[in-house]
Amino acid sequence: MRGLLIWICAASCVTWAQAPKRYECHRAGSPVAVDGRIESAAWAKAPWTDWFVDIQGDAKPAPRYRTRAKMLWDDQYLYLAAELEEPHVWATLTQHDSVIFHDNDFEVFLNPSGDGRNYFEFEINALNTGWDLFLPKPYREGGKADNSWEIPGLRSAVHVNGTLNDPTDTDRGWTLEIAFPWGAFASRPPVTRPKSGDQWRINLSRVEWRTNIEDGKYVKPAGEKEDNWVWSPQGAINMHIPDRWGFVRFVE
Repeated sequence: MRGLLIWICAASCVTWAQAPKRYECHRAGSPVAVDGRIESAAWAKAPWTDWFVDIQGDAKPAPRYRTRAKMLWDDQYLYLAAELEEPHVWATLTQHDSVIFHDNDFEVFLNPSGDGRNYFEFEINALNTGWDLFLPKPYREGGKADNSWEIPGLRSAVHVNGTLNDPTDTDRGWTLEIAFPWGAFASRPPVTRPKSGDQWRINLSRVEWRTNIEDGKYVKPAGEKEDNWVWSPQGAINMHIPDRWGFVRFVE
């Protein structure tokens, strides 16, 4: 959805030579407790992604705060965990399907077919408020977001390493876990659970706003644009270029 607001250029307008990131998503060897803390034994053998970079790539300065993620899978779910360094954890949105990137957020983009069509987006903030939507094709090709897509059976949790919405102290950051049930992808169009060796196009994004502290609250300065930090850089301030997303291969 954010592509409508920060869309700047079709993919053909930018020469982009950087190879997409790759990740091997291992099958979970034990149950994953989705509590936001990333402490289940199953996560111990899951590799971290590379640290996130600016959405436009290495030519831009490194993000102010570090972000990384892990993924696992089993017969029921695709699991994702993320660790976000953040000295001031804040969030305001509590209504499901709000425009979550108006807060600091974490975003997941999933293209099971790998062809840049029929892809899914999920955004979450530090209050564990989510926004799920589906796009039949990117905005630059005339795609329109289907906000009616929901994720029945979704499990998600957030843990704040500090205090939420308290400007008087310094936090370490927040961590999150998400379990996407395979059945959630069955309707637009039908997507089957992957088998070992299959791969999806996936990207992960973090939106970070600069804030001031006014009257004991976090306030975004007027006219200030957000930072966009991602796992696999896009080469443009536009997450909706699926052919630049990373490759995630499911392995036993």
